[in-house]
Amino acid sequence: MFWGREEKNGERKWENGEGNGMTEIKCSGRAYTVHNTVLLLAMVVQERRVVDEVSGWLRVYDDGSVDRSWVGPQEAKFMIDPVPAHEEFIEGVATRDVELGPGSRVRVYIPDTGTGSDPNEKLPVILHFPGGGFCISQADWLMYYAVYTKLARLARAIVVSVYLRLAPENRLPAAIDDGFSALLWLTSLARGDAHEPWVSNKADFNRIFLMGDSSGGLLVHEVASRAGKMDLSPLKLAGSIPIHPGICRATRSRSELEMPQTPFLTLDMVDKFLSLALPIGSTKDHPITCPMGPAAPPLSEFHLPPILYCVAENDLFIDTNMEFYEALKKAGKDVELFVSHNMTHSFYLNKLAVDNDPDTKSQTEKLFEGIVEFIRRH
Repeated sequence: MFWGREEKNGERKWENGEGNGMTEIKCSGRAYTVHNTVLLLAMVVQERRVVDEVSGWLRVYDDGSVDRSWVGPQEAKFMIDPVPAHEEFIEGVATRDVELGPGSRVRVYIPDTGTGSDPNEKLPVILHFPGGGFCISQADWLMYYAVYTKLARLARAIVVSVYLRLAPENRLPAAIDDGFSALLWLTSLARGDAHEPWVSNKADFNRIFLMGDSSGGLLVHEVASRAGKMDLSPLKLAGSIPIHPGICRATRSRSELEMPQTPFLTLDMVDKFLSLALPIGSTKDHPITCPMGPAAPPLSEFHLPPILYCVAENDLFIDTNMEFYEALKKAGKDVELFVSHNMTHSFYLNKLAVDNDPDTKSQTEKLFEGIVEFIRRH
């Protein structure tokens, strides 16, 4: 049975549907018959209220549910469309999704090393952490597929990209745990305790590189810091490559106030994503987002691999990025700086700009060249 209501003006009337499981709805003089279950569901959905929203990317409702459907410009939607895995080589790269355990998986990219190549050749491995403020993005998004298929080809490397659990359903340190679990999985392959044909047969486990975009760059530091406290042998971390890491403080930096905001990074995104992702009660001064701040452990305590530290000159985060870079140097870490001039945050992931703007394309190619050269030297 469903009890309806009648509005005072008489224009909309929900009749009692007792006895037949149906309800008559009168609206603007016309009558409609609807099954009670459908009507009840419609009312529940109608009554659900948005309590937080992040400019086009995400909506959080008062019942705790999260909607990540894209409501931004439709011409940009293709960049977040999932790309199915394909085990045949397309443009020199094959991909597959691998389940690591309940709710845990990675996407593996492997380059075609070509006929006549040494069958015993071993390839470096890039363990990749997607960005998205810990709240959005998946390893199979086209924006990542376009970048990491190309990087797999250029660097002749296996790429293992992690499907991270997302906030607010899974607040930090969930994403850090997922990233570190993927590294432990690689360790189990190196030791022969597990087997995945593409990785087990072709990987050089002495050359594992951690790489992450934006918030994924924060994960690079967190995972490397954990790894430095453990014996992962025979696996060895050969380097880490944080790209435009999402380092910030509770107080706005000068660059946050002065640099241009873009669809890939606005101040609203920074504030709201991190409020949904950080442990409840934390501010942006938390050690995860401010690893050089007073709440963070001294960097001198960490055993870190060589670092290629990538920044963008016009990034909102450039001031705090450089602050962390200087802190790493002061702590005696092996860190190289790579600067993309006149570029904004995560510019290389914006396929529209890479395909249509010569400067963005040129700076993207230079970034790839710098990454490939770093990998070859380590």
